[in-house]
Amino acid sequence: MIQIFRRHLAGCKFKSRKNRSCRCPIWAEGTVHGEKVRRSLDLSNWEAAVRLVREWEVSKPEKTVSMSDACDRFLADAKARKLREGSILKYEQAVKTLRTIDKTVRQVTVEDIRKLRESWGISALTMQKRLETVRSFFRFCEDTGWCNGNPAKAVKAPKTDPEPTLPFSDEEIFGILDALETKYLESHPFSNELTKKKIRAFILVMLHSGIRISDCVLLRKERINDGKLFIRKAHKNSAPVWVPLPPKVLDALDAIGATDFYFSTGRGKVKTWTTEWEERLKKVFVLAGLPEGHSHQLRDAFSVNLLRKGRTLEDVAALLGNTVDVCEKHYSPWVQSRQSALEDAVRATW
Repeated sequence: MIQIFRRHLAGCKFKSRKNRSCRCPIWAEGTVHGEKVRRSLDLSNWEAAVRLVREWEVSKPEKTVSMSDACDRFLADAKARKLREGSILKYEQAVKTLRTIDKTVRQVTVEDIRKLRESWGISALTMQKRLETVRSFFRFCEDTGWCNGNPAKAVKAPKTDPEPTLPFSDEEIFGILDALETKYLESHPFSNELTKKKIRAFILVMLHSGIRISDCVLLRKERINDGKLFIRKAHKNSAPVWVPLPPKVLDALDAIGATDFYFSTGRGKVKTWTTEWEERLKKVFVLAGLPEGHSHQLRDAFSVNLLRKGRTLEDVAALLGNTVDVCEKHYSPWVQSRQSALEDAVRATW
């Protein structure tokens, strides 16, 4: 049998072990499944402690984990897998909401996850992605043996109507570079010529390589060799993926005079640098008459230009580091071979 009690802190006015009015830590002592137990429950809520001990009577203590502890283990595992900093940030945002469930992992129900979803004040698309992370969390817990099912699996994601990909046109790209050259320093006198050169190089690199803005801000000189930019290793055969850069892009990078990193110092968080560069690019887009412009449209322009030249979705996916399904979802309207096949099918009916 297990008994729970409070171990009052030095400053607490209560002394009785059975007192429930304070927030001092709760301990458990006794025997369960033939094993002696005496340890802190890492809880201060009496009802939560009672639920935990009752669950111990069904499952052994090592198989009974609080949501808070499971969240810590989940994040530690994600960091050990060397995931991208952006992915870790998304995990942390989802886990922050999971910590509000004051239960053990095994006690969480489908209704708990539904209520959690209802509390998210985010867009439908962001909610979809967060729910995917929550499902991953419970898969992790299930694989570890902390629960017997995935309560998030039965919770439906909101419906979304993704907006079609709208890359910058050639005219818009020309207008952006022209606005940078002719208007930027006049509109932002506290900036300087070097910053203007960096912005131009930044835009050209994203436009001609398709890399994400988070990768561009930490671009190092060593990744460019013989006029080509190293993107990544392919998943299947670990072969390196390189993208040749036009001379104008290489000249723009040389004009910066970087020693190691082109667009940052290499210190600090990726999110901080990404936000700073988003703001810089936004100023240029506004000057070019594109107040709704976004850096991702440069990556889209790179992808769409490849598809217009007849390259396949598989080629684009390999360069972007996405799956073919993701590329098809966003870029299928731009696949030239598909459009040509549709036109031939119509002509065949004449």
